[in-house]
Amino acid sequence: MNFFTTLSTVAVMLLYAVPGFILMKTKAVNEEAIRAISKIMLFVCQPCFSVYAFIQLDFSWSFLIQVLIFMAVVIVVQLAIILIFALIHKKRFDEAKNRICVIASAFGNCVFFGAPVLEALLPHFPEAIAFANAYAVAMNLLGWTVGSAIITKDKKYINFKKVIFNPGTIGLLCAIVLYVLKIDFTANIQGSLSLLGRMTTPLSMMVLGMRLATVRIKPIFATPLFYATVLFKQMVLPLIGGFVFSLLPFFTGDVRTTAFILFACPVASIVLNFAELLGDGQEAAADLFLLGTLSSIVTMPTILLLL
Repeated sequence: MNFFTTLSTVAVMLLYAVPGFILMKTKAVNEEAIRAISKIMLFVCQPCFSVYAFIQLDFSWSFLIQVLIFMAVVIVVQLAIILIFALIHKKRFDEAKNRICVIASAFGNCVFFGAPVLEALLPHFPEAIAFANAYAVAMNLLGWTVGSAIITKDKKYINFKKVIFNPGTIGLLCAIVLYVLKIDFTANIQGSLSLLGRMTTPLSMMVLGMRLATVRIKPIFATPLFYATVLFKQMVLPLIGGFVFSLLPFFTGDVRTTAFILFACPVASIVLNFAELLGDGQEAAADLFLLGTLSSIVTMPTILLLL
């Protein structure tokens, strides 16, 4: 893939962090704003992105089935990685940073990082956005259940209610219903849904800048565990995910490329979002999110050279 296209796309996204940094440093906003923005991204932006990703496409049963299979494969891969890293960190599970590292090793910013990169690198394949959304829903489903249970060390989050009644799943179900019924929306409504869905990118980066303004920089770059987690997530996981999808003959080359790009995305903002919402591991989550996002300007263009 084009190294400089990826590099410039990532660099532009990183610039969105500047306003958040300035707002926090000038005390125009406080840390409570981070939790509020996290809720907006989880409860508003993600569902709207789901609906927009589908309603812009022509209806096809085979495509819908392919998207759902794609989501199932992503769930299996991510769950396997989470379980493996949970075993690795088992003896140190009392420390919040180790629990955060478990979910950070599997969760990537597939919407706010993945969508712009997919649009830049695969302009001929608009369906890639629907697959990015499926990836995000899979990640959110695990985040509201297994991820929340790991962060809090409370198994109550692993239940059927959490699987169905979370913003990501509800948004996807609504999107599928509208897609199957072939309901046409006016250009204004489509534009509004697109705008709300794509707000994830600037909002996530503003949170990055706000967090960068509140944390001590040295610990972020002085913790070997964080480097190892980010290296695995952003350089090794894409190889694992890409290999798994290469074994599945019913996916086209563009879908496999889409999967590889999504697996290569940096540590997900929802790792920090869930830590903020659940009230545990916020500092470690912020450090990993910051390190992963900042390092993505090197890791993402580099790993995508393999495509």
